[in-house]
Amino acid sequence: MASAHRAIETPRLFKMTSSTPDTAPPEAGPSWLDRFHAGDAEVLQACYREHFEGVLRVVSRLLPAVDAETVIHDLFLRLLSSEEVRRSFQGGSLPAWLNTLARNQALDVLRRRQREQEALARFASEQDDTATTPLEPALDAESLLERFRRERLPPKWAPVFEARFIRQLSQREAAQSLGIQRTTLAYQELRVRHLLKKFLLSPEVR
Repeated sequence: MASAHRAIETPRLFKMTSSTPDTAPPEAGPSWLDRFHAGDAEVLQACYREHFEGVLRVVSRLLPAVDAETVIHDLFLRLLSSEEVRRSFQGGSLPAWLNTLARNQALDVLRRRQREQEALARFASEQDDTATTPLEPALDAESLLERFRRERLPPKWAPVFEARFIRQLSQREAAQSLGIQRTTLAYQELRVRHLLKKFLLSPEVR
């Protein structure tokens, strides 16, 4: 059975090459470590090829396969883009260091998912027992939505607001369009609905 990561498009810099990179471990001396800190392409390619499977096994204990691979590719992209991250490795066991970074990143994903699920459950169970007063006819829906977007809507939730409330996409369509998990979209949508309800019930819009 082919390795799980071969089915996934890997970052260009991590593509297999015909040359054999310097795969000396960190313990071999400062030359390898200096090249790693500098972001040497061959060293990082070797790092990816040799340690992907081991890191995948660690992260797969915490996350489903697709999410685990996403975490790992995010990790290696961090190694590519951040010298600060690379310099945080000062020698010793490279696999242990990579496993620790990946595990912490996976735990961050789990904590974020848990917060989203808790918020979904909380907002879904809210009962709206507030008496509402009809809006003035002059306050048409379009102007209200524009005012809400301008005055109350956090920019980070604007794409979900646009997709669900303006373009009227289904949750599945919106999640695909925005490239996010459906649970994440549902969480943000409920937060937007909560803010919109508070806005519509506020005295200043009447």
